[in-house]
Amino acid sequence: MSASRQTGIVVKRPSLRHRIFLALAIMATVAVAVGTVAQVGAEQANLAARARATLSREAGIITAALDASPDPESEVAALVPEDARLTLISPDGTILYDSEADASAMPNHADRPEVARALKDGIGVAERPSETVGYVSHYQARRIDSGDVVRLSVDRADVAAEVWSGIGYDLVAVALVVTAAWIVSGFVARRLIAPIAAMDLASDDPEAGYEELEPLAARAREARAAEAERLATMADAVRMRREFTANVTHELKTPLASILMASELIENGMCAPLDVPGFAERIHSEASRMESLVSDLLVLSRLDESERAGDRSIVGATESLELNAVVRDAVARLEPQAIRAHVALEVSVPDGPLVSTGNPKLLDLLVSNLVENAIRYNHRGGWVRVALITADGHPRLTVADSGEGIPKEAQRQVFERFFRVDASRSRELGGTGLGLSIVKHAATFHHATVSLESEPGHGTVVTVDFRPPSSR
Repeated sequence: MSASRQTGIVVKRPSLRHRIFLALAIMATVAVAVGTVAQVGAEQANLAARARATLSREAGIITAALDASPDPESEVAALVPEDARLTLISPDGTILYDSEADASAMPNHADRPEVARALKDGIGVAERPSETVGYVSHYQARRIDSGDVVRLSVDRADVAAEVWSGIGYDLVAVALVVTAAWIVSGFVARRLIAPIAAMDLASDDPEAGYEELEPLAARAREARAAEAERLATMADAVRMRREFTANVTHELKTPLASILMASELIENGMCAPLDVPGFAERIHSEASRMESLVSDLLVLSRLDESERAGDRSIVGATESLELNAVVRDAVARLEPQAIRAHVALEVSVPDGPLVSTGNPKLLDLLVSNLVENAIRYNHRGGWVRVALITADGHPRLTVADSGEGIPKEAQRQVFERFFRVDASRSRELGGTGLGLSIVKHAATFHHATVSLESEPGHGTVVTVDFRPPSSR
């Protein structure tokens, strides 16, 4: 949980829509400003170019006229163009004539750039601010045949002055453009955010309005699937716990009821002395059944705890052992049961030791439960074959029988706790319904896999492959 939630402080997070709006609006405003500046610069350049072209043309006409005149100084006054200033300058910079000022009062112009360049190259051009604020003076000076320099100048208002002269209209135009840009930016921002706001991450299949949102939608789908799986797992766990509790209660109540009834009859003297041994045998049988059930429950409880905690030591220590010896011992212990059931019990193991690492008690329970089930659910004159071989470099245990087989629809459930294909017959045969569940968990503990092949009326084959995780 974030610090703000823990302290109860509500943190106002930035709005993506506002950020997009501001980005678009600022971009539009900057674009308008840049466009305006570019337009002003273009107009400035255009005005200057026109002024230079006009001035050059008029200066050329005046120069040609003065070159054709025998006395340029006397005729220069008649050549002054409208809205222009004409000056005649001697080669030493002295002002001979000026159309707007007293020539005798004007300073020497030899140092003026346009005059100096005209005296040297024949033509000189210059631009500089005029004495009137907001205006630029353009100068065109040309050397005539007499050696004098005729200079024509004109004052033109610069673009800045023109802009300021019409600033009111310009500001209104810019304000309208900026306002329109901000309105459009707001509309575009809302349109851009709409698909994001419309995403329903709580749905099973959220729709990604943009390609860039697909990873978010995919993660939401994965989270929903994981949550559904988690809830399903929890529901299964609750169901299994309830079923387990109900099954344990039922399995314990049945022998307890039989024991209580038999012991009560004996205690109250309600049975004949000749019947006492029979009742005692029933008490012993039901108590043994309860002992087996409790023992199996304790084994499963330790296996469950070990799997949940990831701690294998809860079940017991593992050690190096000979699997063929474990198989032989388990089969030898069950030989009398097979004889009583008139079932032939065969075992085939390698002559040399098949060494592995495991828990001896769990491996013994795994083999014993498989073999005992094969004997218990067999028929008179049937057979059980136990084989331990090496397959692909790893031990493989198979237990095959000629018993009644398991229906296909029940094969996936036989490893569940207390599941019985035929519950009434299983109780008659003395099974607890936990044997194959212990087999499955014991195999998991040893990183082994269990597979089952069965057909009703044609027996069952259970295979246990002992393969480390790295080899699968």
